[in-house]
Amino acid sequence: MTPVTPHAVRDRPHTEGPAMPLATEDRLAIAELVSLHGHLFDDGRLDELTELFTEDVVYDVSAFGQGELAGIEAIRDAALALGAGNAVAHHVTNIVITDDLGDGRARVRSKGLGVTADGRCGSVSYEDVVVRREGAWRIARRTVEARRVPLNGVTRA
Repeated sequence: MTPVTPHAVRDRPHTEGPAMPLATEDRLAIAELVSLHGHLFDDGRLDELTELFTEDVVYDVSAFGQGELAGIEAIRDAALALGAGNAVAHHVTNIVITDDLGDGRARVRSKGLGVTADGRCGSVSYEDVVVRREGAWRIARRTVEARRVPLNGVTRA
């Protein structure tokens, strides 16, 4: 088995450019942004999604058979189409802001817990690229990874 270091996510290579340190204010704003997701969806405030996403956001829910949703309207439409199948509670935790990509973008990884109306729970990981536009951070790309297998399938070799 390949050992996993505590810095595996932080040290993951990327090709977008050199990592730059983010200011504390930016880190706080990004963490708040990622946390806003659950509040907006759980409250049904779908008309406020511009506070969370860029207009041209790509929201990849392929792990749930929905492919990539392009734009806020597509996300709103998908949530409304799912209706009572939506989780009643979305909780985000373990927010890790890995790096500033040097051009007003940063990479963020977080964990999500969803609670359904019947009390069942599920876990996901969010892989986000956030951008700073007009002085505010927004999610430009989100990939939702389902977590259904312990250790993500890693076993002894």
